[in-house]
Amino acid sequence: MKKSILSVLLVLVSFCASANLQKPTGTWQGVIIQKGKTIDAGTLIYVEFEEADGIISGTTREERYDSPNYSVKSISGKLIDGKLSFKHLVELKSKKSSREKWCRISADLRHNKETGYLIGSYVSTDCRRVMGEIILYRMDFKMTEEAEMESSQIWFKRFVQDYKDGLSAPAIRKIERDNFVFEPIYFDFDKHDVRMEHNHFLDRMIKIVKGHSDLRVQVTGHTDSDGTNRYNDSLSMRRADAITRYFVLRGLSADRLEIDFKGESQPADTNDTPQGKQRNRRVDFKFI
Repeated sequence: MKKSILSVLLVLVSFCASANLQKPTGTWQGVIIQKGKTIDAGTLIYVEFEEADGIISGTTREERYDSPNYSVKSISGKLIDGKLSFKHLVELKSKKSSREKWCRISADLRHNKETGYLIGSYVSTDCRRVMGEIILYRMDFKMTEEAEMESSQIWFKRFVQDYKDGLSAPAIRKIERDNFVFEPIYFDFDKHDVRMEHNHFLDRMIKIVKGHSDLRVQVTGHTDSDGTNRYNDSLSMRRADAITRYFVLRGLSADRLEIDFKGESQPADTNDTPQGKQRNRRVDFKFI
């Protein structure tokens, strides 16, 4: 009974840690997605949060993608038990077409510690039946109220694709990359089929590489000592190629991959035991 209660408490603590937002002060950017629309059709939003003793103040800047139109509004709100709530007060500056309206909203957001995103829902306070979702992530620049931002909108399409691919926010991706631990992918005797048990690890690696435009991965195939050198060179190449095909089929561009193969020349263990041979029938990885 005590063990069961302890397990429940640990789950609750873990949930609270993932949802808690300690200090939102700073610049966030992301998208406002109106209900019934896709993320691609969302409105760009930048938020400058100030927080003191749980009281939120600051400004937001909304922009239409590929348009000079924008709206800057002041906000007020609260941070209570990890839940950040804010609402628009007044519009400070704007540019819009004759038929366009910049709605004021009220939003409730929670921070996901694992992904780095601040996500929640909103409802308009002055536009009927306008509601939807907000997704934000931290950035390291200051928002401006001027007609043009120093940063362009080029980030938006990349963000949309990254979010669709299930990638974490940029700050979290760096942590994920720095803490990523490589492990070998093992193969059955004289085979190059990828075992299903390795799929989760390979999918995690795909996310790491997709999340960094300057990152590539080297895939190196190996064999045990059974067979001729020529045959083992070919088998190790087929093993490396099987892994790269797995990556490409799951959306990783082929130009992000480099194949290498070593045959039996670089064993990880002895070839005198079945266990050692199994460890030698592998593919290794490294980022380049």
